[in-house]
Amino acid sequence: MSGRKASVRRDTLETRISVELDLDGGGKTEFSTGVPFLEHMLDQIARHGLIDLVVHAKGDNHIDDHHTVEDIGITLGQAMHQALGDKKGIRRYGHAYVPLDEALSRVVIDFSGRPGLSYHVTYPRARIGAFDVDLLQEFFQGFVNHAQATVHIDNLRGGNAHHIAETIFKAFGRALRMAAEADPRMAGVMPSTKGSL
Repeated sequence: MSGRKASVRRDTLETRISVELDLDGGGKTEFSTGVPFLEHMLDQIARHGLIDLVVHAKGDNHIDDHHTVEDIGITLGQAMHQALGDKKGIRRYGHAYVPLDEALSRVVIDFSGRPGLSYHVTYPRARIGAFDVDLLQEFFQGFVNHAQATVHIDNLRGGNAHHIAETIFKAFGRALRMAAEADPRMAGVMPSTKGSL
């Protein structure tokens, strides 16, 4: 499984997004989005997922960060779908539990071809710095719709909003890595009884 890379550009009246990723990278990153907290979270995905990730975005952040965050999720999902190709030989399913001090989150991913997000997270406050925590669900919804993945995200406990968000993104990166990696016992085989994903 070589060459699992993708480069996607998405231009709308609200945002201009470009994403480059390498599923078999080492966690190298380059970000320019105008949303520092999201960049911190994207870094967790890349480092824990061992994905090389470049994200550049220009959006209508003078209004708020909503369109930029959502469209980065969409574009990242498109790039993931492209990089996975026909999905032959991948594990397909991935999961991870990640703690950070008092916080603990679980993420489970299935590259099923069926978009679905089950998101059960309650934050103790509405903002982390200037960042609206509601936008994190928008990011993941955009991702699952365009990666064509089923993703379950559960924060099991936590009292610090930053810790909660960070455990989610670290667990997401680790679950992503597991689901996308090559399974040597499934080389060239579609991981589905239906014959397609």
